[in-house]
Amino acid sequence: MDQEEKKGWNPYIAGALTGLLLVFSVWFTGKYVGASTTFVRSAGYIERVFNPEKVAQMEYFKKEAPKIDWQFLFVIGIFIGAVVSSTTSRSFRWQAVPSRWEERFGPAIPKRAAAAFIGGVVAMFGARLADG
Repeated sequence: MDQEEKKGWNPYIAGALTGLLLVFSVWFTGKYVGASTTFVRSAGYIERVFNPEKVAQMEYFKKEAPKIDWQFLFVIGIFIGAVVSSTTSRSFRWQAVPSRWEERFGPAIPKRAAAAFIGGVVAMFGARLADG
């Protein structure tokens, strides 16, 4: 690892803080912190702009129309928090292929994009299968 990679947050502290966030979320609101539902709602929200009749007919959205809610704002907060964290730790940089990936699999961007896409699909499928 080069010096620039060592400037980031300690993963144990970040993990512990995330765990505390989850505990406080359940304690104060009775709801778990999650983001998989946001993906489905966002897709429905965007599709509703182009074809509201189709979204209204979807079984998933019959009980509740797609909306911007606390989970949607949570996902936006994750992005903003990541930018603030990486900027304040001075570890932010634009990089198409991370150093570890390049060392292991080479500099091929399409290979990395395919692996990331497939991994995302599997993770999202598992999250939705487990009901979030």
